[in-house]
Amino acid sequence: MKIEQRKWSAAHGWWPDGPPQPDSRPTLVLAFGSREVLTGDPPLAEICAAYPEAFVVGCSTAGEIAGTSVSDDSLVATAVTFEHSRVRAVQLALAEVEDAYQAGRCLALDLPREGLVHVVVIADGTLVNGSALVRGLNDHLPDGIQVTGGLAGDGERFEETLVFVGSEPQVGLIAAIGLYGDRLRVGFGSLGGWDPFGPDRLITRSEGNVLFELDGRSALGLYKNYLGDYARELPASALLFPLALRREGRRRSPVVRTILSIDDEAESMTFAGDMPQGEYARFMKANFERLIDGATLAARASYEVLGAETPELALLISCVGRRMVLKQRTEEEVESVREVLGESTVLAGFYSYGEISPFAPSARCELHNQTMTITTLSER
Repeated sequence: MKIEQRKWSAAHGWWPDGPPQPDSRPTLVLAFGSREVLTGDPPLAEICAAYPEAFVVGCSTAGEIAGTSVSDDSLVATAVTFEHSRVRAVQLALAEVEDAYQAGRCLALDLPREGLVHVVVIADGTLVNGSALVRGLNDHLPDGIQVTGGLAGDGERFEETLVFVGSEPQVGLIAAIGLYGDRLRVGFGSLGGWDPFGPDRLITRSEGNVLFELDGRSALGLYKNYLGDYARELPASALLFPLALRREGRRRSPVVRTILSIDDEAESMTFAGDMPQGEYARFMKANFERLIDGATLAARASYEVLGAETPELALLISCVGRRMVLKQRTEEEVESVREVLGESTVLAGFYSYGEISPFAPSARCELHNQTMTITTLSER
């Protein structure tokens, strides 16, 4: 596997070594940038022109990761040339199907089955119900094929997000990357680092990813009471106080959910994933040290799946809520990943509105919020 990484910003242009030179070898280019940069003319078009034979896949972000640096208003392009593996990328507009579950189904069926090892999915972060998308993928991919990835971001604005396969970023798009070949090893890990507080509350009224009532009371009203002064800054401030979901009697780690939008008139909150009636929700708050520890443990988990092999590439997808909490310490969580994976591993990724990964190698993938999710790749 050969990897080349470049970064573009309006202030500095392309670096290092200037703009990408024409190269027909790369198989896959992962490109992550701010919405403003992606809708401008030069950088993304230059990437597509330089790598004409590659699938160029990416999205808008709430921050771009290149090595151990985190930046805004930039474009990070990571060109990967697989020596013994193949890639196939497919895309689908949410408007073309009935719902996100059907989108997951169609994408899963569009990917060729033979030799499939792993799937990376990148989806619109404001329009797509990530839980339904993941169910559609899980139900229609071959047994044993895992999915990782995330939801596109738009800084702290939550206005619209963009996804692309090629040079035309679009709203409402979902992309799936199929990785093929028996010499390709894939690892993954996903952990948070938030502390729960307050009692468990029963979800008594919800519709899909829209929550109306907890314990028979207005969920939005209850949430505003907990947030106090932060309530004036909703929905962005909700990233500081996510909800942990658990089902009574089920032995699994809680799934964390954050708000995408609120409706004061309907007294409802829309989340990135499902909020099923009958499950329990509990408020959570940030713990600085545990957030960093969560990134470290996610890196270790992704490394352990590979066995003795050092990853050549690591895709890091971390939640925008973590960045809002960590602020100037944001790069510490990326540096903690570097300490685990080593200097030879290329780090690329973005800050997201949701992360997709299994809890464990043998589990089905799920949508998470407020986690650091890491996918590691190595060719034997």
